[in-house]
Amino acid sequence: MGMPVAAGQTAGSVQEDFFVCDFFGAVPKHDLASMEHPLFSLSTRPDRRILSYEHNGTQVTVTPSVKGRATIFDADILIFCISQLMAAINAGRATSRTLTLTAHDLLIASGRETSGDGYRRLRDAFERLSGTRITTNIAVGGEETTSGFGLIEAWEIVRKTRGGRMQRVRVTLSDWLYRAVLAKSVLTLSKEYFSLRKPLERRLYELARKHCGRQAAWRVSVETLCKKSGSSSPRRVFRAMLREIIRDGRLPDYDLAEEAGDIICVTPKSVVEDVPDRPPQLSPDALEAARRLIPGVDVYHLEAEWRTFWHKTGRPSLRSPDKAFLGWVSKNRAAF
Repeated sequence: MGMPVAAGQTAGSVQEDFFVCDFFGAVPKHDLASMEHPLFSLSTRPDRRILSYEHNGTQVTVTPSVKGRATIFDADILIFCISQLMAAINAGRATSRTLTLTAHDLLIASGRETSGDGYRRLRDAFERLSGTRITTNIAVGGEETTSGFGLIEAWEIVRKTRGGRMQRVRVTLSDWLYRAVLAKSVLTLSKEYFSLRKPLERRLYELARKHCGRQAAWRVSVETLCKKSGSSSPRRVFRAMLREIIRDGRLPDYDLAEEAGDIICVTPKSVVEDVPDRPPQLSPDALEAARRLIPGVDVYHLEAEWRTFWHKTGRPSLRSPDKAFLGWVSKNRAAF
């Protein structure tokens, strides 16, 4: 099916070198660099300060536009794009760093309002993402270069509703971010991430997911955590915000606790114990069959979820792991 022609273009001039986002319910994923380093502002007001950050040899300078620096909520757009691209890669489909997406799908996937104000906020987010400039030496896909780029290279509305709202949008990701996706330098996020309304809660979850993962614990000083979060609050204010988040306990997947020496300890809420017996192995045919059962799903995420289920149910001996896995997928397909 051909795409609508954007204003100022003729049908013959449109090049279909783009990827259409059409994976419903794709597993949310974020790139590792954005999760580890403070690229996004935690401010809810226009943040026009230049951020200079250096940690363990990694240098990042973030320069905002007159619209302000891209916020951690603006990053939902990138998460949506990365999730769609990874779903396509796992399904064996061709991709491009230019994506065509439906604005309504993006709003729903990121838990946003679909009111007129929701669309206006979305347009503002596109403008901040395209205007924010990054200069960094972060290595992507094993290659370290110093480069400058926008978080997205370009965006355009390719179709509007009768009421004037954006309906379909075309986004070109930076080559830096697209290379991160192709290198699979990404991590899966909890779907509850989008329900976190405090910017610092989101940032702490990203850091916990990146640094703790499935380890028994990750310990970090309040000073380092403040630096890596990108918070501009004084240390005592940052510590008070941390304590409030610890009391609320709303972070998905992880618990935070204070320890002596101004240390924060991060632990997974449900740790899968190490076991001496070998977990059941799945064949490539079983993974391919799972793709057919739920088109567009990240089968490696499915495999991880099934292994967790297997552990929780007592690690039973399986005569046919493939059959057990596919039966579980069929039973739970509505959840994915």
